[in-house]
Amino acid sequence: MQIQVVKSKIHRVKCTGAELNYIGSITIDEDLMEAANIIQGEKVQIVNNDNGERLETYVIPGPRNTGEITLNGAAARKVSVGDTLILITYAFMDIEEAKVFKPSLVFPDEMTNLLK
Repeated sequence: MQIQVVKSKIHRVKCTGAELNYIGSITIDEDLMEAANIIQGEKVQIVNNDNGERLETYVIPGPRNTGEITLNGAAARKVSVGDTLILITYAFMDIEEAKVFKPSLVFPDEMTNLLK
C-alpha cells in the first residue's frame, strides 16, 4: 500500500505577482524550487494564509535570486500581491519508506522571499 506524504514545502512566502492574462501555473524563483526539491511542471498546492484560499496548479521556474512568487491565469484571482502563501508538494510512497522520509522544508526570508 502507498500513502501520500508531504515531499516539499516553502513556508510563508509573499505573493509578488498575479498575472490573470497568462496560461496558468505558479512562477517560483528557481533558487527556491531547488532548495525545496520542486521541479518544473510539478503539481503544487497553494495555501493562502490571508484569505483561506487553497488551490492546485503546476510550477514553472522564475528568475533566480528574485524571490518571485507569481500566480498566473485563473489562480491570480485567488491572491493579492503581498499575501502570505505556503506552497506544498506531495509524493506517494510505501508506508515503511514514508516512516523515514524527510521532506524538504524551506523557510525563506519573509520580507524578500530569498533564502536566508
